[in-house]
Amino acid sequence: MAQAGYEVLLADKSTFPSDVLSTHNFFGNSLAMLREMGVLDRLLQTDTPLYKRAVVQFEDAVIDGEFPEVDGETECLCMRRVHLDRLLFEHASVQARVTSIEGFRVTDVIREGNAVIGIEGVRRDGEKGRFTSRLVVGADGRNSTLRQRANSARILAVPTDFASYVGYFSGYEQSGDLHAELYKIKDKIGIVFPTSDNLYVVGVMFPLDDQDWSRRFSLSPEAAMRDLIDSGFAGSPLPDRLRKARLEGKVRGLRGYDNDWYQGMGEGWALVGDAFSFKDPAVGQGMQDALYSAYLLTDVLSRYDDWGAHWEEMAQTYQSLMEAKMMSRFHMACQFTKNVPFTPEQRAVNRLIAAHPEAARSFLGIYNHANEPSDFERLIGSLLAMNESG
Repeated sequence: MAQAGYEVLLADKSTFPSDVLSTHNFFGNSLAMLREMGVLDRLLQTDTPLYKRAVVQFEDAVIDGEFPEVDGETECLCMRRVHLDRLLFEHASVQARVTSIEGFRVTDVIREGNAVIGIEGVRRDGEKGRFTSRLVVGADGRNSTLRQRANSARILAVPTDFASYVGYFSGYEQSGDLHAELYKIKDKIGIVFPTSDNLYVVGVMFPLDDQDWSRRFSLSPEAAMRDLIDSGFAGSPLPDRLRKARLEGKVRGLRGYDNDWYQGMGEGWALVGDAFSFKDPAVGQGMQDALYSAYLLTDVLSRYDDWGAHWEEMAQTYQSLMEAKMMSRFHMACQFTKNVPFTPEQRAVNRLIAAHPEAARSFLGIYNHANEPSDFERLIGSLLAMNESG
């Protein structure tokens, strides 16, 4: 927004460096946006590794491929938030027309009639503050304060069937090139990404209504994670790799969440990222959706000089652009978040993807927006037709 010519106050409740529970992977399309922002080179100086390969195991089907090129980028980056947030905040803070404040927690919005005209909050030392503006943007996550205070309407909500737990591990060794790993075997899901500081981030998901695993994770998260991976992912490389690895820090969990889609703009306010739409972390779309929504919002704002006379039109335009860009992946996340076994037809398609490199590439291309889910479905239809005719 500052690069588009607006005066921006950046208020963050954190002080940096800080860490949060988050998926933090950027696919190639996100790297292209970070490069355009002028921050990618600085992020890469942390020596966080790049990767371009993914191995996905759906029951007995193993899909092994590389993400297709998109926007001139071929690689992905999974950077720990303790590094990422600090560097992004520092980069934004030195931009012309940006004033930044750390450690300021927004508690409410300021209103003039129905319009939001600013924020009020409190600093870490207890000092209260008020700031007025033409627009307040909530980039404050799935439990967004701005969204609540602005009374944004929830349009869609699909609750997850899973509990999620994540930890960082050293000494985790993969075979071949660095790569992302995704496993879905019966009612368990496992996710692995190479990340900063020579670590791997390992996540597991199990049904929320499984009282035994819930109890075990509440008593000893690390032991439960290791036991679940040993028992739930037998026949995959995951148990042996984790057995040799050491947990760094704590295992942290997220128990129960909705995949949701909200009204993204109103009179004097707007939402971006998870504040607008939170999706199951298994599909890894959070970071790039935050970037996309920021770009789309700035584009909409730049189309109008007199915002006050066009709030409704701007809100409709922003909502439509967000739906066109992100709704297909939102529905994909809603499917992933339900504890439903693969049907025989889905198993056949999974084996087909595993057997055809072009199908694997198109499947991975959904994640980095190289192609749309509809493009992938047409390719699968063609391959199925060829098999039947053969």
